[in-house]
Amino acid sequence: MRATLDHIGIAVKDLSAALAFYRDALGLEIEAPEEVASQQVRAHFVPVGESKLELLEPTGAESAIAKYVEKRGPGLHHLTLRVDDIEAAVAQLKARGVRMVDEQPRPGAEGSTIAFIHPSSAHGVLIELKQAPGRTHGSSLTGDEAQVGADPPVGPGPVRYSVGELELISLSDGLLRMDGGLMFGVVPKTDWSTHAPADERNRITLAMRPLVVRGARTMIIDAGLGDKESGEFLDTYGADRRYNLNHALADAGLAPEDIDIVLASHLHFDHAGGFTVRDAAGRLRPRFPRAQYIVRRGEWEDATHPHSQNTARYRADNYVPLAEAGVLQLVDDDVTIMPGVKVRRTGGHTTHHQMVIIESGGKTASFVADLIPTTAHVPDSWIPALDLYPMDTLAAKQAFAREAAAKKTLVFFEHDLATAAGYIRDEEGKRRVLPALS
Repeated sequence: MRATLDHIGIAVKDLSAALAFYRDALGLEIEAPEEVASQQVRAHFVPVGESKLELLEPTGAESAIAKYVEKRGPGLHHLTLRVDDIEAAVAQLKARGVRMVDEQPRPGAEGSTIAFIHPSSAHGVLIELKQAPGRTHGSSLTGDEAQVGADPPVGPGPVRYSVGELELISLSDGLLRMDGGLMFGVVPKTDWSTHAPADERNRITLAMRPLVVRGARTMIIDAGLGDKESGEFLDTYGADRRYNLNHALADAGLAPEDIDIVLASHLHFDHAGGFTVRDAAGRLRPRFPRAQYIVRRGEWEDATHPHSQNTARYRADNYVPLAEAGVLQLVDDDVTIMPGVKVRRTGGHTTHHQMVIIESGGKTASFVADLIPTTAHVPDSWIPALDLYPMDTLAAKQAFAREAAAKKTLVFFEHDLATAAGYIRDEEGKRRVLPALS
């Protein structure tokens, strides 16, 4: 078993006082809080170099953290060690007579899987084992198991925001893994691996976060991977479908029939795969039966006439059935899609990749898709090797970052594991993201 320090858990009684110290006095960045309902706790992660601090705030009187604070007061609660295969680690420890709080791994914060070692076996220290989110190590999730399964859901649940009179709901279509070198281009692994640890196949775990916009009509931007792919494909990309868009829509109080507009940032499989489904007879049909699907004309032409450099990312089953069903609308320019929502071509990732600008009540939000796929990609040179035109990405990113900082734009990061949305800040020549509270 190989373990590395992931974070240190700190129980807090007065969150405001804790933030005044860690955020204001020390100047550390506090990530958006995450509710862990099963443990009645709210977790606030604080990055410090290659590890993190985790400020644990109880949300109920029966919470283990509440009882800990009542008995011992606020302070150091536990150490968390990251392992590659938590089931194997637990089995190894139990074989050596180590007493476990958790006999079986269970869901934890940030979509992870965790298990606690009892302090009596660790010389008085409560130790948490953590496996990062993604496909269970050594397993292949396919078919019904991949879609639902008996295991606990994995992936971020719905997060709601308001921009003027519009409601924005960040959803999840599960997780997938991509080669870290492809995702970070010229950035050395020693740098990017501190933000996104790689597995034994050099893959990092990414979220897929479609965005619902509710206003005059109900729109969804992108729809993740979908459920049409083979077991071999799911294994290649380490796809975890145990919590997917069907679950997220239901958790948000929505059904596919509630969607009026489906808007594509572009047509790569991890963004457009959920546009279509197979019915009981095996026929492909639009997933959202009442919706019109809006795609940029140039992107449609590229996707339906792929070349050697882009063919691996386009899969015709995801979008050709839309035209056959008569629900496809092609747009040529930067146009308004519905009141408060317009598109803007960025290029870079694909020739006609577009972002979405959302404005209402004097406030602005942007769904930037693969222009800035994660918060780690905010710096200029952090550009995926997957981008066909990296210099176009660079120019678009620089222009957008200046605009977003000036307008205090709420930016949605489609592939970030921990941060659904945040604000880009330019501090002493360096860009950072301040996670937004929902």
